[in-house]
Amino acid sequence: MKALEIVIILAERFGLLAGAVFLLLTFAPVRKFGFARRQNKNKTLILILFFGAFGIVGTYTGNSVFQSVANLRAMAVITGGLFGGPVVGIGAGLIAGLHRVLFDLHGFSAVPCGLATFLEGATAGYISYRIGQRAMTWQIAAPLAIVGESCHMLLVLALSRPFSEALRLVEVIAPPMIIINALGAALFVELINVFFQDREKRESLHAQQILDIANMTVSHLRSGLNLESARQTALILHTHVRLAAVAITDTRNVLAHVGEGDDHHLPASPIKTEATREVLRTGGPRFITDRGGIGCDVADCPHTSAIIVPLTKAGLIVGTLKFYGSETTPLNNTLYELGKGLGNLFSTQLELEDLRIKEHMLAHAEIRRLQAQINPHFLFNSLNTISAFCRTNAEKAQELMTDLSLYMRKNLDSSRGFIPLSDELAQVRSYLTIEKARFGERINVEWCIDETLTSWPIPPLIIQPLVENCIRHGFTNKVRGALVIIRAEKRDGLLHVAVEDNGGGMDEAKVRSLLKKSELESCREGIGVRNCAQRLEQIYGPEYSLSISSTPGQGTLVSFAIPPRPMRAAMDPAQDRSAPTA
Repeated sequence: MKALEIVIILAERFGLLAGAVFLLLTFAPVRKFGFARRQNKNKTLILILFFGAFGIVGTYTGNSVFQSVANLRAMAVITGGLFGGPVVGIGAGLIAGLHRVLFDLHGFSAVPCGLATFLEGATAGYISYRIGQRAMTWQIAAPLAIVGESCHMLLVLALSRPFSEALRLVEVIAPPMIIINALGAALFVELINVFFQDREKRESLHAQQILDIANMTVSHLRSGLNLESARQTALILHTHVRLAAVAITDTRNVLAHVGEGDDHHLPASPIKTEATREVLRTGGPRFITDRGGIGCDVADCPHTSAIIVPLTKAGLIVGTLKFYGSETTPLNNTLYELGKGLGNLFSTQLELEDLRIKEHMLAHAEIRRLQAQINPHFLFNSLNTISAFCRTNAEKAQELMTDLSLYMRKNLDSSRGFIPLSDELAQVRSYLTIEKARFGERINVEWCIDETLTSWPIPPLIIQPLVENCIRHGFTNKVRGALVIIRAEKRDGLLHVAVEDNGGGMDEAKVRSLLKKSELESCREGIGVRNCAQRLEQIYGPEYSLSISSTPGQGTLVSFAIPPRPMRAAMDPAQDRSAPTA
């Protein structure tokens, strides 16, 4: 047989072999359990068997020549080694090589042929180990097959006897086997690459679709799982995914149903399908492909298939997301994966909303706790001061009572949302007026406020505690009394607030302890730096926490910056009562 005839035969059989490989790669079990780049022991074993089996098939697709066989084993084991690494290359080479030796299919060249097959698989695996996934290219596969098959021919010449027969064999089969195995390895590698690129593209589009839908539905699910949020979410899904109908339920009732069947699957009505009740009981997703499996009690219901996934919150099932298919709009496995992905994402959104509400409640509780620390001792001292003025200066007592009333009213009202800078400064002024009435000229205050920033939204009770600390520590200066300087200005698009005193100051260890993350200060320690620092960090992030500069005996400067809008939803932005002035 002429070399050209062998080339034609091998090329035809390679086409059949490549078609079989491609067909296998389209089967879901092969994609899911065996043919994956991320490997474990089981998947490695499957890859060894896969490429080893095709190495054996490569032997049988060959053509008998001089008591030997021109074959396609090399392309299978080389591709296996490049794709799966040393273990797969060695394993596939052993399987295909031992088969050639043990079954001695075509006479005197069995041993060198089997040995060559093993060496080709092991070499490909080593190259993959050295350069990783870059090995999966035709530029590496083809030269490797050429070198491997050339060594194969040398082994036949070296180990097969009689030598004259071996030489005649090599003269005939060497060119066809080197050419076809090189082309076959290159095409086999590119076939697998095309398969993975297509799958990765589909997975990318699938992930993008989930993210797009999640981005559109997050604002609705932020209010929890109710009739309105479910209706808006179902409308978005039905608009952007080709489905006969979309439904969302809680554990008892249909919250929304958009699409076919909306004449009897009515919002606020009890769940009609037995399949939904089963998912609520078991917590597992279901893909139902027949009308009877859905279990709708309406005889002419158009739904012929359904995908039902549970919605959970804090580990508990709170509802279901359902895709319905009909005869004209069937469901498939891609939609099943999409439904499961969206179910997990919606469940996460519902849990995050619960966390946001809890964080909001904790923020309010912390402000109430701060108020509880302020009010008792301050109220007691203020009333004593007012009582004293009632006997000596009734008009001053009335003014102080007005200031105290204003202070307490703002204090009680400051537990909700953000407040304008002007509100916080008004509360500070009321506080300082009462304190100056108590201590007279021993308290001095300097205001450096940019009046264009008075509408800037800030957390409540964020400046007043710092001013109170200044008053307390400022009295360590027996000569001048307490000096407090309050500044508010705009720099780099941020509101910069600073509160400075002339008190005793602190050393670096004390400053570090105040800014250390720990439990908030006790009533005995008073309200102050640590609480303000932690609240600012919780709301805006670590980069917006307090900055403290202090020198023992010379005073302390506490400053912070606030962006135009809160960076973190520690408090409900919907309750903001102001917006910054540009």
